[in-house]
Order: sequence, then C-alpha cells, then structure tokens
Amino acid sequence: MEGVPALDEPLSKQSLGPATCKVLAEALDLHTVGDLLHHYPRRYAERGELTTLADLPLDEHVTVVAQVADARVLTFNGSKGRGQRLEVTITDGSGRLQLVFFGKGVHKPHHDLLPGTRAMFAGKVSLFNRRLQLAHPSYELLRGDGDEAVGTWAGALIPIYPATTKMESWKIAKAVDTVLPGAVDAVDPLPPALREGRGLIDLPDALNRIHRPRTKADIAAARERLKWDEAFVLQVALARRRHADTQLPAVARRPAPGGILDAFDAKLPFTLTEGQTKVSAEIFDDLATEHPMHRLLQGEVGSGKTMVALRAMLAVVDSGGQAAMLAPTEVLAQQHHRSITEMMGELAEGGMLGAAERATKVVLLTGSMGAAARRQALLDLVTGEAGVVIGTHALIEDKVQFHDLGLVVVDEQHRFGVEQRDALRGKGKQPPHLLVMTATPIPRTVAMTVFGDLETSVLDQLPAGRSPIASHVVPAADKPHFLARAWERVREEVGNGHQAYVVCPRIGDEEDQKKKSKASPEDEAEKRPPLAVLDVAEKLGAGPLAGLRIAVLHGRMHPDDKDDVMRRFAAGELDVLVATTVIEVGVNVPNATAMVIMDADRFGVSQLHQLRGRVGRGSAPGLCLLVSEMPEASPARQRLNAVATTLDGFELSRIDLEQRREGDVLGQAQSGVRSSLRVLTVIDDEEVIAAAREEATALVLADPDLESHPGLRTALDALLSEEREEYLDKG
Repeated sequence: MEGVPALDEPLSKQSLGPATCKVLAEALDLHTVGDLLHHYPRRYAERGELTTLADLPLDEHVTVVAQVADARVLTFNGSKGRGQRLEVTITDGSGRLQLVFFGKGVHKPHHDLLPGTRAMFAGKVSLFNRRLQLAHPSYELLRGDGDEAVGTWAGALIPIYPATTKMESWKIAKAVDTVLPGAVDAVDPLPPALREGRGLIDLPDALNRIHRPRTKADIAAARERLKWDEAFVLQVALARRRHADTQLPAVARRPAPGGILDAFDAKLPFTLTEGQTKVSAEIFDDLATEHPMHRLLQGEVGSGKTMVALRAMLAVVDSGGQAAMLAPTEVLAQQHHRSITEMMGELAEGGMLGAAERATKVVLLTGSMGAAARRQALLDLVTGEAGVVIGTHALIEDKVQFHDLGLVVVDEQHRFGVEQRDALRGKGKQPPHLLVMTATPIPRTVAMTVFGDLETSVLDQLPAGRSPIASHVVPAADKPHFLARAWERVREEVGNGHQAYVVCPRIGDEEDQKKKSKASPEDEAEKRPPLAVLDVAEKLGAGPLAGLRIAVLHGRMHPDDKDDVMRRFAAGELDVLVATTVIEVGVNVPNATAMVIMDADRFGVSQLHQLRGRVGRGSAPGLCLLVSEMPEASPARQRLNAVATTLDGFELSRIDLEQRREGDVLGQAQSGVRSSLRVLTVIDDEEVIAAAREEATALVLADPDLESHPGLRTALDALLSEEREEYLDKG
C-alpha cells in the first residue's frame, strides 16, 4: 500500500531538508510520503503518565518520557587532565535511570535539565556499576509554556516511533507533521460498501488518527482500519492467484480400477488412519479436475504424509502420467527412494524380470550420482519408463525432461525457493498438479496468509503403533550431573537393543573455522562457539559412551559416505549417530529411541520439534533430551520448556511465530521485499484475516480484473512490486 498516488511523492520533494531525507532513507528505508505515513508509532506516552523505567531492555535504543529528579556536575581527573561529568537522575515514580554527559557536552543539558523538568529522552541502554544508564542521550523538553514543544506535542498522547540513533522519535514525529496534510488526498483501497458494512473509518482519517490521536479510541479505530488494509489487499492478491489457477488447463488424473494403486493398497500390511483416508479423498478429487491442484498437506512428524503422497503419485501413474517428488537434501531423497521402493515391493520393479503386472519404475536422481546411473535415470524419465522419480535440485536442471509430468510433490516446502518449484512445474506439457508437504505445522491463519492460494489438508492423527516421546530439558551449566545422567540413559537404551542420535549445531571442520573467524571479538568473548559434531563424537567415544559403536553424519561428507552411514545405522550396525540437522527431516529408523540435542537453545522451536520426530517411530517409547547452558530465567530456556511440555506441533508453531514475528513467516526473505505487515499480526488477528479472505474471494469472483475498484488496483500495484508479484505467481 505504500504507493497510492497521493502518497507516492518522494520525501525529497517535501520541505524536510536533504539531511533528514537521507537519514530516513538510509536508516529506516523510508523514501515516499506513503512510506513515512505507514511508519506507525510503536506506542504512545500519555502526558500525565511516566514511562516504566524498570523494564528497559539492555543494549536497545529506547525513548522514554520521564521527570528529572536531580542533576549534578562532578569533576574528575582523566588521562587528558581535569574533566567534568554531568549525572542526571530521571524517575517515573517507580524506577530511576541515570543519564551521563561528559566534557563540553555538559553545559546545555545542565542548563535544560533542572529538577522537576519533564522531557523525552532517547539513547541506548547500557550497564555501568550494575546500574542502567543512558550515555549522552538526545532529549526533547516537554514544557507547558507555549514553546515549540507544545506545538509539536499538541495532543494528549505522545507518539513514540520505531527510531534509530541517527533519527530520534521526535524528529520522525516532526517529519510526519510536515507530510500529514497530504494524507487528505490518499486514495482509499477499500471498496466503500465494505468500509461502510464493517463500520471502518476512511484512510485519510485513519492516518491522521494513528499519528496524532486525541484519545485512545482514535488509536483503536485507526488500527482496526489499517489492519483491514493489510489483510484485505494481501487476500485480494491471493484470491486473484486462486482464480487465475482455476482458469489454467490441466490433465485430469484418475486412478484406473485394478491398477497399480489398487494393487498397492491390497498389499499394505496396515489400515490407513481415518485422517489419511480423508486427506487422500481430497487429493483424488483435486487430481480429477481439469485445472491444476494446489494443495498444502501439513501434518505432525510421523503422521504418514509420505504414504498419502505416494498414493497420489500412484494414482497419477495409473492415469498414464509421471510423478516427481522434490526433496531438500540428498540424504532425504535417498531415504524417500529407499522407503518408497520398500513399500511398493515388486510394484517398483517395472521393466525387470518377475515384476508385477502393473509395476512401474521408481528412479532416484541426485547431483552426486555417477554418469552412467544418471544417464539411465534421464532416459527412464524422457521415455516414460519411470512413473515415479525422487530427487533433489538435480530434477530442476535443463537437461531433465519428462515424458508426461502429471504431479509434483514438494517435501518440506519452506526449504525451496519459489524459482526452484516453478522450474520443476514448468517441465509438464500442461501445468502439473502440485502437492506441497510440510511437517512444520502452521496455524490456520498463517496458512491463510502465507499459503492463501493453496487449499490446506491437515493430518493430525499418528498411525497406530507409534509411541509417545518424553522430552526433558537438561540444564548442563546449573546441574552438570543431569548431563552425566543423560549419557547413562543413552547407554541404557543401547543396552536394551535400541539406538540413539546426538545432534550438534556445527560440524567442526576447517570450513566452520573460516565462518567462525568472521565474528567480532565481542561476540567471541560473549559466546562460545556452538558445540560441533566432530568434537562431541570424539569426546563421547573416549568418555561417557566409550565402547559403543559411534559414527558421525553431516552435510559436507561425500554422498556415498553419508549413504553408507545411514544404511549402517538403519541396519542396526551402529549404536549412536552424532549428526547435524541433516537428520532433521524424513530419516526413519524405528529402532532409534533416544535423542540428545546439544546446545538446544541454538535451534528454533519448529526445528527442535522436527528433530524430536526422529525418535519414537517404532513401538518403543522415545526420549528427547534438550541440553542447554542457558540460565533458567532466560527466554531461550522458556522456549525449551515449551518444547518439552507439548508434542502438539500446532501449539509449538504458534509459540515460534510469536517469537519470530511475521516478517519471517511471510517468506518475504525469499522475495527480497520488506514484510508488508505493519499493524496486522497473523496470530492475534485471526478473525480479520478470515473475514478479509471471504470479502476478497467474493470481490474477485465478481470482478477478477478489479475494473470497478481503481483504488484497490493501485494499492495492489504498490503491495505487489514486480518482484513480489513474481514471487506470488511462482508460489
């Protein structure tokens, strides 16, 4: 929305001064009137109210409104002779904060900051002699004697903007004052009927109220309106995508009665769960239509997504087409290939002697394959001999051609760039159907916001025979004997005939050393490097796990070596696998029952949940130990406690999202564009997002090209820069 015409004016054309424009552009990425007016206050201070000083975060740039309690000039002997230091104590009635000014900089504040004076102070919070302080803060006096400050802060509520050291909150407020009159000409993206029906104020009014509110009700009305802008424009973009997809042609893929799918189902040694049956039905309905399926299949770790995907692939093979599964790593591609050929048995031996009548060929294609095997795989794809192909990014290369690509299954969607998915989809004669799988469950509203163009299926049941996983935090620094006990537990599991994983954040080879050397000396001093696979494996082998069969696995090993280690571990020839997150997805060894995650605080919530899903995959219960040296009260430990107390991936994804915020979630990093969300939060504003989706779908159905909604079209153009439009199109 930052480009609606009245708001499109460059800030350089306003009477702000070149220096201000330069700082706004470089420090805050604000270039137009619209950019500045959509830079909303973070919070508001009330004139009669003082800010809580007790809760100030260390090392952050803050703006506080407080009253001077006392001020004194001290003389000291420094390296350059005698000097002066001004110490000012400010208070909010409950806490106190010290300000310090040195040298020639003491005279003006000594004159301005008399006891009883109220002002806004901005600076970076530091610690000196165990007390919080601001050194040389900027300040703006709040006096009631008709001076400039009263003009600037005419309202009862003082806006506090997200600021930087080069551009304090009150300077941003003055810049906003200069451009705010232009808001009157802002084109409103919301259709009048929607605005009136929902009781929302118009855009110019909302911008005025959010920047210069007279009451708290003004702020609430403005935020409500601006949330709708963000939710609605995004949902219209996604609704247009969905609508465009329904206009594309695709080959309907229906399984043939008595075909390979029926043969596969007949030999399954177990019954599908209710969830698997329901989701399969949704997918088969989509595959039978003549426009491309776009479906997101999300499910808990171990809920049987691969089985659902394989049945969809076999249905496409039955209809005469081919299916491709794209996996993010070679380890995972090999694992999928192995488990799929095992599940299919003789049905995967197409073209071989003794193969079943309806068999097909299941081919693996990865970057590290030998030339002969690769040539054969490419030949099987182009002739149609291979009905199912599983591969890594190697599938996307130009020389890879299919006979008739009907379905693309993308495993672990968040690990692929949109260009990669798009390149694979472009290999079909007509757009193939698309099934996206993720084991990182996404709350419904995030799915609607991020994958609003995909229909969503959820698998939330675990197959029969899967065991629960007990998770515990091991506070290694506070209670070292807990860590010793963790290694005893690993020995006990191995003694009972089971296997274990030990996961570390780092490999520990020369490449790591090069990366590490880029850290600043301060960082080095503050944080020890994360624990490394090679070091930990060596120490365990010589110490607490001596005598056990231990091997390492990480991403920089030769593919053949990786495959060899995984095969030996799966065959039970190894007791303990010390690995990086290369085992995070898809690795399936039912006999592995224990996992110890070292420096667990260095991993994200979803990643820990994924890793934990590697144990408890058989009939024996799983155990996951989260080792951390972080203090008990730290946010990192609270995060680990959350992981330890619930196995509900949806609940964990909410916690993860609340910590990471949406910028990350919206995948803007992939499109190289700032997050478009300013006031909308996808977790808290579920109702607004759901309502906006309904309104957007109805509007696009009635007017796909938005001919009757020029204001909305302009807002869309601004939201969807060419780059972001491309990102959505490739989705």
